[in-house]
Amino acid sequence: MSYKIISKYIKDLKFKIPNPKLFSTLSKNISNYKINIDIRSNQIRERIIQVETTLNLTPIKDDIEKIITEIVYASIIELNDEITDKKEIEKIILINVPSEIYPELRKIFIFVFESSGFKDIKISDNVNFQKLYNIKKTQ
Repeated sequence: MSYKIISKYIKDLKFKIPNPKLFSTLSKNISNYKINIDIRSNQIRERIIQVETTLNLTPIKDDIEKIITEIVYASIIELNDEITDKKEIEKIILINVPSEIYPELRKIFIFVFESSGFKDIKISDNVNFQKLYNIKKTQ
């Protein structure tokens, strides 16, 4: 393998439901939100990179009262010495690492909702990070 994940942790977690009325209507209005995924990286040391995968919900319309949900999941990866091609490193950061950690990230995100009383939150089991990468490249 061209890299290995040496550590993973929740870097930031925000979950706010501002009032009881919003709480009581959230289950039926959750379709008014869309899931966003953002991936960022920064080099910590030579061959060591932190990859931050952010998962959040944002309202589709601006006129609704908003909940705040966001988790930033950090993965510290170590690149093998033979990896030097920038495109290959970019694919590791934007495709491989998120694909590997997404099931755990999703599980944590759903756990927070379920622990807050929402049992029927549906978040896709799989995300095609390769497809997202290809779309980004064509824009």
